[in-house]
Amino acid sequence: MRSLPFDQPGRFWRGNLHTHSDQSDGALPPDATAQHCRDAGYDFLAITDHFRPEYDFPLTDTTPLRTEGFTTLLGAELHAPRTEAGPSWHIVAVGLPLGFAPPAPQETGPQPARRARAVGAYVGMAHPAASILSIADAESLDAAHAVEVYNALADREHRGDSRHLTDVLLNRGHQLHAYAADDAHLQPQDPPGCAAWIQVRTESLDPDQLLAALKAGHYSSSTGPELLDVRLTSDHITVRSSPVRKVLITGGAPGAQVVQGEELTDCTLPLSMFCGGFCRVTVEDDMGG
Repeated sequence: MRSLPFDQPGRFWRGNLHTHSDQSDGALPPDATAQHCRDAGYDFLAITDHFRPEYDFPLTDTTPLRTEGFTTLLGAELHAPRTEAGPSWHIVAVGLPLGFAPPAPQETGPQPARRARAVGAYVGMAHPAASILSIADAESLDAAHAVEVYNALADREHRGDSRHLTDVLLNRGHQLHAYAADDAHLQPQDPPGCAAWIQVRTESLDPDQLLAALKAGHYSSSTGPELLDVRLTSDHITVRSSPVRKVLITGGAPGAQVVQGEELTDCTLPLSMFCGGFCRVTVEDDMGG
């Protein structure tokens, strides 16, 4: 209960933790990428270009793009060999310092992730469904703060949703949060950008405050509706949201608690089937968000 964001001081800010510019394989330069996201209503952005030798290991400096009402976090998508199914890892690291060292030849994916966390970054397990991560892969990434539970770009290949792996990890006792990301490249053939985001609660858009809130789990994730409040008692959970058609509570046991209707904004559901484990709140709007 202490990690819920809704009683934290401040307000919610909308942002994205996984975005690419033309410093790697994105279509637009960093300033145009940031402007695109700002025009879509985002308050902050992390441009996480691919930290690979073919792009000269870019750690894109977006500090000049910070303005009143919009800020950036420095980051990169880290890569190193290898997962069970793929030649390299995909690891989001947000809050990296400029000059972060490229992977050494002998490093495997978990090692640069540990280095990133050691220098203060928030580390995310990027699009595990699209990467076909195994549970052994996921458990080896011990520096991760969170799982990228939904990736909008990967959804075009029906691998955007990583809730199953997240639930398996939580059931095994791993204390992980879950964030949604756009993974926008803004290429002409891509689906529209700005389709998945997080709402982070802080007192201001100060990058250090945002980073601390990310590490504390003071955020929710969305592709549409807004979670306004979640309250826990010993035996019930109350959810308040923008108007939705479904409120769903799932957790570490098969089954769910569900309320369905029209223009739902305030629902209370029992928690008894999740006692001793975890539970997750999902709301779904009329557009399927």
